[in-house]
Amino acid sequence: MAGRVVRRAFKYRFYPTAVQAEQLARTFGCTRYVYNRASAERTRAWSQEGRRVSYADTSKMLTGWKRDAETAWLSEPSKGPLQESLRQLQGAYDRFWRKQSRYPQFKRKGQSKDSATYFSNCFTYRGGQIRLAKQSEPLDIRWSRPLPDGATPSQVTVSRNARGQYHISILVEDTIPELEPVDRVVGLDAGITSLYTLSTGEKITNPRHERRDRARLAKAQRVLAKKQKGSRNRAKARLKVAKIHGRIADRRRDYLHKLSTRLVRENQVIAIEDLSVRTMVRNRKLSRAISDAGWSEFRSMLEYKADWYGRRVVAVDRFYPSSQTCSVCGVIVSAMPLNVREWTCGCGAVHDRDVNAARNILAVGLTVAACGDGVRRPAPKVWGGNCR
Repeated sequence: MAGRVVRRAFKYRFYPTAVQAEQLARTFGCTRYVYNRASAERTRAWSQEGRRVSYADTSKMLTGWKRDAETAWLSEPSKGPLQESLRQLQGAYDRFWRKQSRYPQFKRKGQSKDSATYFSNCFTYRGGQIRLAKQSEPLDIRWSRPLPDGATPSQVTVSRNARGQYHISILVEDTIPELEPVDRVVGLDAGITSLYTLSTGEKITNPRHERRDRARLAKAQRVLAKKQKGSRNRAKARLKVAKIHGRIADRRRDYLHKLSTRLVRENQVIAIEDLSVRTMVRNRKLSRAISDAGWSEFRSMLEYKADWYGRRVVAVDRFYPSSQTCSVCGVIVSAMPLNVREWTCGCGAVHDRDVNAARNILAVGLTVAACGDGVRRPAPKVWGGNCR
């Protein structure tokens, strides 16, 4: 079976020695400093001189900072992570200029994830062991799964999360075998009561991971709020809160991985809604449930897995009235409040709100896949009858 060569990251937990942990802490601090200072220089140049600063300009600035006596400590860590922080800053500005994200913000210690990326000239990989630049001992990595046979890492990223756990992400080239084509297609309607409703009528249970630990999390946050800022007890309380958040995120990620893998294996085309989650979470009554559902994370998983295995994910325009449209006759109901879960069309068809929406998403998604065009709200062809 034909396979596709992709760049794939394998993530593992590792346990640094005291010396390695200290070196990594300095590296994380240096990358954060370089990112923030370069961002400040770019902001100053634009606001005072009307001049844009490029990545090449910030790279020259970094060389000058290393030669400055006050910031000579920037020469202590490997140069690779510092250059990568400048590339990440450039990417942040590129996304801002394309109106895909907000203006780049400073990274704050304890409030942003600590990470450092090393390229092939900044680490060695021999005998199944990885040794980072300027470190004498290899990392104690827990190889939960092997790397692909003959794989040579092109870059590694070490990180430390809020729970104090260290991870290493190893980027290699891997051959992904394409799945055999199947004649099944499916449409997905996202929801809260059911995480997803399939056009086949199946409803995926919403585990509500956050609700399971809500009482424990609230208690830990109350304890944290009472601790004195800067004290050791506050640091311990903050760690407890971080561990609860981490367990919730781990369970959610595991569940979404299993669900996305199953759907990609079973279906050739998957139609989904192009939801604007950032806008939807502004709803104060539903923001907690929407955030816990992980719709954006699930869509990302679907897209990259479908790309790997030769499947296709089609996004239907978010303004398409999938819930208001009868999947049998195509008539659009004038109103469909959220509390209406079942309704009867004028043609006599009785619809489950979510199943009907999933079927409409599938039908429109297949049209998009065939025509390659977007989906707009259809011309008004409204039936003004009541729904129940």
